[in-house]
Amino acid sequence: MPLMTTSEVAEYLRLKERTVYDMAARNQIPCSRATGKLLFSRRLIDAWIEAHTRMPDGVVQNPPAIYAGSSEPLLEWALRQSGAGLAKLIGGSRAGLEAVARGEAALAGIHMIDPETGAYNLPQVRALVPQGDIVVIGWARRSQGLLLAAGNPLGVSGLGDAVARGLRIARRPEGAGSRVLLDHLLATDGLALETAADMPIAETQEDLAGMVAMGEADCGLGIAATAGGLDFLPLVREQFDLVMRRRDYFEPPVQALLAFCRGELFQRRAGHLGGYDLADLGNIRFNR
Repeated sequence: MPLMTTSEVAEYLRLKERTVYDMAARNQIPCSRATGKLLFSRRLIDAWIEAHTRMPDGVVQNPPAIYAGSSEPLLEWALRQSGAGLAKLIGGSRAGLEAVARGEAALAGIHMIDPETGAYNLPQVRALVPQGDIVVIGWARRSQGLLLAAGNPLGVSGLGDAVARGLRIARRPEGAGSRVLLDHLLATDGLALETAADMPIAETQEDLAGMVAMGEADCGLGIAATAGGLDFLPLVREQFDLVMRRRDYFEPPVQALLAFCRGELFQRRAGHLGGYDLADLGNIRFNR
């Protein structure tokens, strides 16, 4: 049973249904309103219960030294160069949040717009990560837009133009931040991708850029840093954040990464890739 209704989760937790409604209204229990009614992920409810389990003194459950979540070229380069010792598990923003929630990763990178409010990341953290000791650290503001073949030979003027002409638009997987943004932009303008089923899924930002460069797609929503020799049509500025448990913020891997990112080499790399605003780097955006 991957998803439960309010009555089912009340029975599962041995609570009154009214209590579950009240907890959901106060963001005290992980839930989703994506379908217009409350739904509860069994996996996240189990993680929430585990997160609120009191452990004997001296017993600490440490997550593995893994970075999970969004593919981010500057961040992945910094993970290698900093010697932080964090392995990578790239699978999209939502998967990264869920990995942190389950204790399967020490750090997640996310860039998820909330379709209802237009806010980035914090609504998803509140909804998907049940732990009470979560910290969100600012990483960068990034330029997201359409990646186009060099010289823009098709003369694409925007996303609506690409859809109206039935162009092949590359997509990221469900739950990836760029996919969430693409779906949001399409829904806002009342658009639908008629040729979406015929297009392969780009697992990373670099894969999407490669599909456009090789002519396997006419365009795709990606970040300026992966444009390389492609044309880039900016559409939005998005917020990319790092999410972790509070105690993991003070551990050597995260501290090594942040220390490296304060250096000149990192700043030069960001300027070379392009499309980054690092004014928010290291700032605490959320501390629960």
